[in-house]
Formats: sequence, C-alpha cells, structure tokens
Amino acid sequence: MTLRLPSAGGGTRTYEPRTEPLALTPGAPLTSRTVFSAAHVVADPRADVSPDAPAAVDWDATLAFRRHLWSHGLGVAEAMDTAQRGMGLDWPGAAELIRRSAAEARSVGGRIACGAGTDQITGGTLPEIRAAYEEQLAVVEESGAQAVLMASRALAAAASGPEDYLDVYGHLLRQATEPVILHWLGPMFDPALAGYWGSSDLDAATETFLAVISAHPGKVDGVKVSLLDARRETGLRRRLPAGVRCYTGDDFHYPELIAGDDQGFSHALLGVFDPLGPLAARAVRLLDAGDTGGFRALLDPTVPLARHLFQPPTRFYKTGVVLLAWLAGHQDHFTMVGGLQSARSLPHLARAYELADGLGLFPDPMLAEERMRNLLSLYGVAR
Repeated sequence: MTLRLPSAGGGTRTYEPRTEPLALTPGAPLTSRTVFSAAHVVADPRADVSPDAPAAVDWDATLAFRRHLWSHGLGVAEAMDTAQRGMGLDWPGAAELIRRSAAEARSVGGRIACGAGTDQITGGTLPEIRAAYEEQLAVVEESGAQAVLMASRALAAAASGPEDYLDVYGHLLRQATEPVILHWLGPMFDPALAGYWGSSDLDAATETFLAVISAHPGKVDGVKVSLLDARRETGLRRRLPAGVRCYTGDDFHYPELIAGDDQGFSHALLGVFDPLGPLAARAVRLLDAGDTGGFRALLDPTVPLARHLFQPPTRFYKTGVVLLAWLAGHQDHFTMVGGLQSARSLPHLARAYELADGLGLFPDPMLAEERMRNLLSLYGVAR
C-alpha cells in the first residue's frame, strides 16, 4: 500500500510506509547522562471549549504518556514549553498538571522536574513578578518535584537591565529549598523573550547568566539552554562552575552536544525527546556502555525530523509533536489545547509523518498509516 502525500510546493508524491517498527523496549534509568523529555499534554476532544478558554485536559491519557517516558528510563520535564505553557495551557492548568504528574512520578519512581514561571500575570512590577515566581515555585516544591525556573515574559518586559535579573533570580535562589534548573529560552521559541538577561547581545547576556549562577553556589543544579547555537552552548558549558550541569535544549544539535568532547558534555532537557523518547533512551544506553560511535549512529539520523518539527515559526513545534503521539497510538485523536492542531500546514504534517515512519518510530506502522490516511481524507486530499 502507498500513500499520496501533499508536497510543500503543491501537488502530491507517493510514499510507501514502513512495515516494521524498531524494537524499542523499556529499560532502567540512564546512568551516563541525565535526560529529561519535555512532555506534551493531551487535550480532551469532547470538551466544549474555545481556543482562548482554559484548557480541557485528558488527564488519563496525559499521565499515561508520562508513564511511557518513565518506562524507558527518561525523566519528565513537566509544565514546560512543550506542554503549551502560555500557548493554550494557563497557570491553573499547569499547576494541576504539576500536582498530578508529581504524584504519578512518586508512584512509579520516575524522575520529574517542573517549570515555575510567571504566566499567571501578563505584566507587572518587579515585586509583582517576584511574587508570581514565588507562588509557582511553592507549588512545584510542595509537589516534591525539582524546580525549573522558566524564562518570564513579564520579566523580559519589565526589566531595565541586567541588575533586575540579578535581583529577581537572586531573590528566588535564596528561597529555593533544593537546587533548581535555570532556563534560558531563546526568542525563536518565544519572541517575547528577546533580550533576556538584560541584553540582546548574547555575549553580554551570557555574562549576566553566569553571574547569577556564580553568586549562588549550591543553589543551581544546572542550566537548560535553548538557543539553537551549538557553539555558544559549548562555550557556556565550559564556563559553568564545577557541579553545575548543562542541559541542552538545542533541538537541532543534540547528538553532538550530548556526546560531548574531551572537555565535557551536555545532559538533556529536550522537547524533541517527546516523540524520540524510546529511541533516545536506547542511544544513551550506548553512551552508558562507552559506545559514543553507536550513540551517534543511532541518534544522528533523527536530526532531520527534529529540524523539520522545529522549523520557523519554531514555537509551533508542539503541533508536530502531538501529531506523532497520535500516529504512534499514545492518544486517540489529533486535538490540542487552544486549537493548536491548526498551527502547521498539511504538507508539514505529512513530512513529519514520513520522517518519523522512516525512522521506525511508530510501534504499529499500520495504525499510523491508517490515521494518516484519515487525516489526508479530512483535508480533502485524495488517497
């Protein structure tokens, strides 16, 4: 059987789906790298909600997907950008997600880190921004999860320079009961974060970022860097204080950054490991055994899919992630909170299917093919 897939330039092309998936079995936690998959949320398709209404979440399916990731030895990064924070999932929904996922993590022994930000406010003064961060940090810590201090749109808008970032983050780090992960999300993921750390000059911003870390020894477990710039991340990684991890958030260059070099390596906190989770876990187990070449041979071929999912506008990568979760059988529908399933074109989605199928990512290729046919038919594309 073949599929007629739409092409980006118009028209269609023939694609012959794969018949056998990769055999990707669950396994123990990884040892050579700390690896978090940022996880998506599953919408409730039966809820009568508008795109700007509070998110209606299918909690059973959402938590089942997290158990899937934990079963392969991955950690879960919860309530992050991949979960549509600020793009369909508001703070009350995120707080409920954090509480439920943290409880689930305890029940299965899974590792979890959760995002704390300021998205319950849309602006505000610096004291109001600090208070918003404090509220969310308290929810994360009370749930028993590790905190990720997320980049704040409100802080980016209110800060007058680096000193405001030093003040706000210093205040939060002094209060944190356990070491946190600092999150630097570039404007390609969220345009409202341009100029974060007090400067649009990335060299100057890096100095402020490092100053925050150095001023609070023992309070920063690691930094999550999502700038899609491997050279810059490697340079930053080499300047981190001893004991502070670099968690790559670079969905374009993750194989080389995780493999590392003779001066170190990056751990991972990646949205692309939502669809790649089992394959990524298998690859990191090769690193655990000292087989860097095998790791690269397995993970390098996934980069074209990652670059496709995260192509500009990068912030809409979640649409492709949820499509692949549906095609893989992790949920029964292709519906997203906020109606974000409409954020990518049919040719984009078709290419995501083709690349994922070629990698053997679908546990049941026939189910994936059937669902892709249904999507094509819904859009009026002939079989």
